[in-house]
Amino acid sequence: MGMSKKILFLTGSLNQTSQMYQIALELGDFDCWFSQMFTDHRLVNFLKNKTPLLDKTIISEPHRKKAEAYLKERSCAIDYGGHKHHYDLVVCCSDLIVPDMLKQTKTVWIQEGMIDKLTPLSKIVKALNLPPTWCFNTSLNGSTNQCDLYCAASEGYRQYIAELGTDPEKIWVTGTPNYDHAAQFLDNDFPHRDYVMVATTDMRETARPENRVRFIRHCVAIATGRPLLFKLHPNENFKRAIKEIRQHTPEGTLIFTEGHTQEMIANCSELITQYSTVVYTGIALGKKVHSYFDIQQLKRLSPLQNGGTSAARIAALCRGYIAFNGTGPEFLRQYRDREQPAATEALVPYYRNEKEQSYAG
Repeated sequence: MGMSKKILFLTGSLNQTSQMYQIALELGDFDCWFSQMFTDHRLVNFLKNKTPLLDKTIISEPHRKKAEAYLKERSCAIDYGGHKHHYDLVVCCSDLIVPDMLKQTKTVWIQEGMIDKLTPLSKIVKALNLPPTWCFNTSLNGSTNQCDLYCAASEGYRQYIAELGTDPEKIWVTGTPNYDHAAQFLDNDFPHRDYVMVATTDMRETARPENRVRFIRHCVAIATGRPLLFKLHPNENFKRAIKEIRQHTPEGTLIFTEGHTQEMIANCSELITQYSTVVYTGIALGKKVHSYFDIQQLKRLSPLQNGGTSAARIAALCRGYIAFNGTGPEFLRQYRDREQPAATEALVPYYRNEKEQSYAG
C-alpha cells in the first residue's frame, strides 16, 4: 500500500507551494509531508539568521510563514527540516539547495516557471563550482544535476536545462502546474478589460539594478493612450512602487498588489513584463508580449499546454520512481523509445491503473 511510503515536498514561494500541493493531491495514497526549503549549509544559515541578505529568498522566514499558512488552511502535514521521518522520496522546488540529509533519498525536481538569465556572476559561480545560491537569483536553478529526476516545463526548457549542465537522461517533459492550462483563465469575472497590463518584478528587492521610472515611462509609451493596469510583484515595496506609478502614469491607471494575475492577463490587450513567468500565460493566450528576455526564445521555452494535467504527470513519475529499484535515468530509460510528451501521457493512466489494481487486490 502507498500509505507505508512517505514523501516530503519542499516548498518555497506561494506559486511553488501551490504546485507541490497539487502534485500531493495526486498522491493521496502516500503519506505526504511538507517542509519549506531549508539548508544545512552553515554560511547560508548564518546569512539567513543574522543578516537581511536572504530575506527575499524562499528560505527566509516570511516565505516560510506564507507557505505554512497556505498548507495549514488545507490541513497538510508539516515537517520543517524533514526531521520527523525517514522519507522514501523528496520532491524539490529548487536544486540550488539540496541538504546533505536528503542526498541519500530519491529526489525529483519540479520546474516552477521561468529561470533567470545567466549573469557574469552566475558564470563565475558555476565555473568555480561555488554554491549556486551565491548568484542571488534562479539563473542556475535546474543546472546542478543533484536530483535524480528533473521535470521540465517544455521541450525547450529540457534542452536549456541540459545545456546548463544537468544530465539530459534525467530530464522529462511534464509541463508545470499553474502554467499548463492558460485557456481556463479566459472565463473569469475580473471587471476590467482591454487595458495594457504591466507585471513588475522584484528586482530592487533582490539586489538587482533597475531604473523603475524609466521602465514606467516605457510602459506609458507602449500604451499610446490606452488604459494601463499594473500588477505588482508580491515581494515589492508596495508604498514606493505605487508612488512611482502615480507620479509617472496618466490619471486613472489601475494598480493591484494582489488578485488573480492570470485572469488579469486573460483580459488584457497587451502584456508588458520584466523577468516574470506570467509572460508565458500571455504567450499561451496569443497576447502581444514584452519582456527583458528575447521573445522568440520565450516562445521556444513556453510551458506545455496540456489542459492542466502536469500535476498528474509529475505524480505518475513520482509513483513509478518510488517503487523502482534503480537510478532516475534507468527509470526513464524504459520510456525513451516513445516521443515526449507522448510517453508521459501513457505513464499517467498506467500508474493510475496500477494503483487501482493494488486497491482492488
